Amino acid sequence: MPPRKATTTRRSRRAKKPGVTISDAIRLLTDEHGPFANEPRLDPAHELTFTILSQHTSDLNSERAFRTLMERFGTLESVAAADVDDIEEAISGGGLAKVKAPRIKTVLNQILELNDGSLDLTFLAEMPMDEARAWLRQLPGIGPKSAGIILSFSLGMPAMAVDTHIFRVSQRLGFIGPKVNADKAHEILEAAMPPEDVYPFHAALITHGRKVCKAQRPLCGACVVSYGCPARDENAIQEAAAAVSDTANVSVDSDRPDGQAPGRRRRGGKSASPTPVPHTQVVKELQP
Repeated sequence: MPPRKATTTRRSRRAKKPGVTISDAIRLLTDEHGPFANEPRLDPAHELTFTILSQHTSDLNSERAFRTLMERFGTLESVAAADVDDIEEAISGGGLAKVKAPRIKTVLNQILELNDGSLDLTFLAEMPMDEARAWLRQLPGIGPKSAGIILSFSLGMPAMAVDTHIFRVSQRLGFIGPKVNADKAHEILEAAMPPEDVYPFHAALITHGRKVCKAQRPLCGACVVSYGCPARDENAIQEAAAAVSDTANVSVDSDRPDGQAPGRRRRGGKSASPTPVPHTQVVKELQP
């Protein structure tokens, strides 16, 4: 009996849906959540201290800790000279005070040692960005995210800062792969866009991650970039479309690159006032 010929099994191919480009994401998310305030917050040394306080805690806790720290000591030079126990007491309302108090004291004193007794870090703005980032990363507890925050928010440099929200949204939209870690994500994302887009990208994605693309139960039906998101929940989108189909004063969001609007509707009357980045208000109050 002749050998049986192998048969080729054809798998049905689904039409490839258009993805979301980084430039499209910035534009659509800024239209939805922005405009975003873009103004310096603190000088680099204060921003660095603020960043340490913000690690692994909420905005509310870090703002409270920063406020009480500065009210207690007045200057960062005084913080550097203070006992660790006194620093810990001042920031106790911010969480992880036993870890952060010695870290703040160590970092400030290391800056004084490396910088001829000065906490003025504005010289970093004159360095190539990779060198400025490396300078900051030699300090204990300062990783790529913290360094990016200081360079971007304090010195206006196009440094990427990837927090948990930006990391999650970037993975869901396919801007970074599923196996990319947070450190590598900084390099990939920063290299994927022109320098002038780094801050708008940061502001747009962190806001979207907080409000819509949440870690648990993302609101796909309320997402303006769901049309090209590989991780989108189709059922949630269809439910949202049905819920708003008869709502008054809505218009189909037609500015998407693919011309589709799978359920998302934009309401009129949106405020044009800038959306502040985290900590802006407390920074204004405590600006030295």
